Amino acid sequence: MDDLFFEYLVSETDKLDRIDRFLSDKIESFSRSTIKKLIDESKILVNQTKIKPSYSLKVSDLIEIIDVDFSETEITPTKMDLDIVYEDDDVLVVNKPSGMVVHPAPGHYQDTLVNGLLWHINSLSNVNGETRPGIVHRIDKDTSGLLMVAKNNYAHDILAKELQGKKTKREYIALVEGVINNKRGKINAPIGRDKANRLKMAVTSTGKEAVTNFEVLETFDDSTLIKCILETGRTHQIRVHMQYINHPLVNDYVYGNAKTNDFGQFLHAKTLGFTHPKTKEWLEFSCELPKEFSEYLENKRIKS
Repeated sequence: MDDLFFEYLVSETDKLDRIDRFLSDKIESFSRSTIKKLIDESKILVNQTKIKPSYSLKVSDLIEIIDVDFSETEITPTKMDLDIVYEDDDVLVVNKPSGMVVHPAPGHYQDTLVNGLLWHINSLSNVNGETRPGIVHRIDKDTSGLLMVAKNNYAHDILAKELQGKKTKREYIALVEGVINNKRGKINAPIGRDKANRLKMAVTSTGKEAVTNFEVLETFDDSTLIKCILETGRTHQIRVHMQYINHPLVNDYVYGNAKTNDFGQFLHAKTLGFTHPKTKEWLEFSCELPKEFSEYLENKRIKS
């Protein structure tokens, strides 16, 4: 399966240029010759289409880089004001803001959650390699909310097995397009790489099991606020499943329609529960919606 390493939506504030020059400025570790090679190999696409190095970028172009092997880069610990919800000698729970990348990858070597964690903590598990220390599971860049982090390999292995065993509790709050008439529902549809667009995930018969339960919390004139409970953890699961039932997330320009503001897709990992790897105590945490999410909902309530 191809991995999506870099994704960028060209905005009005960007200096429009040839894509090879644009990316060499955007990704410090990539030379123009490297970028040309990736373009020739169809590993750099614009709007899901193969392009030439001389392609002139336009506002709203979606640049994606896939399936790239990159050498391990030294990760610089960076002082950040992290929202630590819980911490002990083995695990840490952090509330990630929307817009923050979880771990370094091409185009995002600095200012990721991992950079901040390395400043805060002397040691983290290395089960997932040098670029993903402590990271047991991920959420998308533009998804906010709770993540658990392992401080040692023992804790990491136990937490990962609990995830694989579908015992970890994960509840999300999402705002989706359209009005859902049912009070609750269950989407049981396998997810895999989209055959028509290798950069996206999709419901496909050859995919892996994916189960999302949802409950309607509030309805508006043109959208619905829901709670999603994951039984599995596939890439972009909620985003793909909600698109599949024709209710894509608001502001999700990849699986839905055009963005309505500068905030990411309205998806928040609100509740996280797991068994502590050493004490075996059940731990459960919740965090409030980001300010931008809450204010958007308030405006919807005023207009409805």
